[in-house]
Amino acid sequence: MRKLALVGYFGVIALVILWQSMLSPHPHVSSMWLSVLWLIPLLFPLKGMIKNNPYTHAWSTFIAMLYLMHGCVQVYVEPEERLLAAIEIGLVSCWLIGSIFYARWRGQQLGLGLKKRKK
Repeated sequence: MRKLALVGYFGVIALVILWQSMLSPHPHVSSMWLSVLWLIPLLFPLKGMIKNNPYTHAWSTFIAMLYLMHGCVQVYVEPEERLLAAIEIGLVSCWLIGSIFYARWRGQQLGLGLKKRKK
């Protein structure tokens, strides 16, 4: 599951760079500026994803939801970019599914979790 999460995560990073700079740059805004703007949230979990941290895999799913939302909106709104948006949805889905299952499995393995309140 970790490999699935990493393929999705790094795939989204590559797609954002390619989409904003070469495949479909915005006609009125600098493509470099948009690439940097879309990459900033993706850089927050980078260290933890590489270092195999289950906690980072868990909270990175919140960032993934931003890109899932973007892909869904683009599929609906921009007919010219439907293929790119569908690829984005697929990559983000890999990231989400892989991260959720990996964080759960690794957390159980390490004995991590929420402590139950005593009454």
